[in-house]
Amino acid sequence: MTIAVCPGSYDPVTAGHLDVIERCARFFDEVHVVVAVNSAKRPMFSPDTRVDVIRRALDKDGFGDVKVASTDGLITDYCKQVGATVIVKGLRQNGDYEAELGMALVNRKLSGVETLFLPADPVLEHISSSIVKDVARHGGDVTGMVPDCVAPMLVEALQREKSR
Repeated sequence: MTIAVCPGSYDPVTAGHLDVIERCARFFDEVHVVVAVNSAKRPMFSPDTRVDVIRRALDKDGFGDVKVASTDGLITDYCKQVGATVIVKGLRQNGDYEAELGMALVNRKLSGVETLFLPADPVLEHISSSIVKDVARHGGDVTGMVPDCVAPMLVEALQREKSR
C-alpha cells in the first residue's frame, strides 16, 4: 500500500489545495492531509479549525476516505509514523519550485521520503492562502477561491482581527 502525505499550513484551505489533494488521491492508496503547525507563523485559524474545514470540504466532495491531521513536528516524522513513502506538493509558479526543492532534498536526507511535485491547475494557479486573506481583508469576493464554508469564517476572523 502506498501512502502519500500532502502537508501545508492550509490557512485557509483553498480551491487549489483541494484540487491537488483530490488529484493526489487518484494515485495513492491512502492520502494524509497534514496541517503543519509552524510556531514562527501567526495563522488566522487554529490547527483544529483548519483540520475540521479540510475534512468538511473533502467529505462534501466525496473524498471522506482521505485522512486529515495536524502536526507540530517534522513532516518526515509524521511520514515515518504512518508509513508514508512520498510527500506530494502542489506547485503554482517558478517561485514555488525553488522554495519547495530545498525542503524536498532535506526531507529525503532526513527520512528517505521522496517528494513529488504536482503542477497546479492553470485555472487555480493564482490562488494562495495569502492572496485569499488579502482579498478578504479588502472586502473582495473570495467565492470560488475557497470552499463555501471558509468565506464566512474569513469574515468573522477578520472582524476579530480588527477589534484587537
